[in-house]
Amino acid sequence: MTYVSAFVTPVEDANRDEYLASARAAWPMFKDYGALAMMENWGVNVPEGKRTDLRRAVDLRDGESVVFSWVVWPDKATSDACEASMQTDERWQTLAMPFDGTRMIYGGFETIFSAEA
Repeated sequence: MTYVSAFVTPVEDANRDEYLASARAAWPMFKDYGALAMMENWGVNVPEGKRTDLRRAVDLRDGESVVFSWVVWPDKATSDACEASMQTDERWQTLAMPFDGTRMIYGGFETIFSAEA
């Protein structure tokens, strides 16, 4: 099955449009490297938990929102090749980074079930 790169990122509310523009600019590059899909999701209902939560995971601050994103790949090897390209393909360097990447969390996941209506 597919492989998913997932990201949880704190983004200043004032940078929402800039973040969206950067994501839109990144999609053609992800697609060039074999991505099947990409989704960016702006947090509107991200409650505080008793032990842990998405807010604490990214050290969310006043005036910021949690963004949950993912890129779908045909397999891990394709994702790995894209990640390696970020060191060699100069197009990646042109993208704005309107968020604090030091507080972003991410991981790669093998899809074990998928369904759509």
